[in-house]
Parts: sequence; structure tokens; C-alpha cells
Amino acid sequence: MIDWITMDSWSPYVVGAGIGVLSWIAFLLSDRPLGASTAFAKSAGMIESAINRENADQMSYYQKIKPKIDWQWMIVFGMIIGSLLSSFLSGRLAVLIVPPIFAEAFGADALFRFAIALIGGILIGLGARWADGCTSGHGISGTLQLSLVSWIAVVCFFVSGIAVAALIFGLGIK
Repeated sequence: MIDWITMDSWSPYVVGAGIGVLSWIAFLLSDRPLGASTAFAKSAGMIESAINRENADQMSYYQKIKPKIDWQWMIVFGMIIGSLLSSFLSGRLAVLIVPPIFAEAFGADALFRFAIALIGGILIGLGARWADGCTSGHGISGTLQLSLVSWIAVVCFFVSGIAVAALIFGLGIK
């Protein structure tokens, strides 16, 4: 087997180039940018349709973004399968309810970890819909198209990510 498949981590340059090529292929074959947050909105629409189709059909958002399994939805599915396969092949597959870095900073309470992850996921989802795109949509596809809005969004992602990490984990000053 090829050694690079079983590595713990890959070169960010190789991965970045791969994502760039994937973006070109997505534009070439579908005339659509890469992105993940719309797939989650479509999943919510499919769940809503299963529960109450009439209500889902009347929602203006689901009239614009049709709740269906499409190539963007399959990309999210592929990311999940790919990350599981990668961690398995590298020998690093493990189920961690509370990761060590979180336990060190906040304790090992699994319910607290779940609550924080749920709140964070909801906020990320709301932010992605509010910004009309997620980090991958703006950071990869938007910047590839030289969209000013995406460049501003990416700068905001990095600045806010660094600020929140500094608040949560400290500035590394002991």
C-alpha cells in the first residue's frame, strides 16, 4: 500500500492543491461552487418534508433551495466517510466523547461537552445561512472567484477564530 495514505496528517500544500483542483472540477462539471452548509439546510428540509410536507412546500427558503440529495449533499457524506477511512488507515480511529484538550480546559463532563458542541453547531449553522455560505463556500469557492465579500468573510473567520481560541484557551502566557 502507498505510504502516504496511512500518514497521520498530510501536507497542507498537497491538500490545498487537491481542494483547488476539486473546485475547478466542480465548476467545470456543475457550474456550482463547493460548499457544505447548503447540504445541511437541504437535510433539514428533507426532515421537515418527511414530518409535514405541506408546511415545507410553503416555506420560501425551501422553494429557493430544494430539499433533495444532490452532489453537494454527497460531498458532505463523502467528507464523513473520507475522514473515517483516513483515521482508520492511519491507525488513529478512536471514539472520544470528550477530547483531551477539551477535558484539560473545561473538565471531562460529557453532557457539558455535548451542550457546548450543540450550541456551537447551531451558531455555526445560523452564521452560515446569515452569511449565505460557510467557511468552505466563502474560503475556497468565493476566494477562488475573487469575491470581495468572501475575502472579507475569510478575514473575519480567521480573526474571530483566533480571538475565540485566545479567550477559551488563554494567550499561552503562564
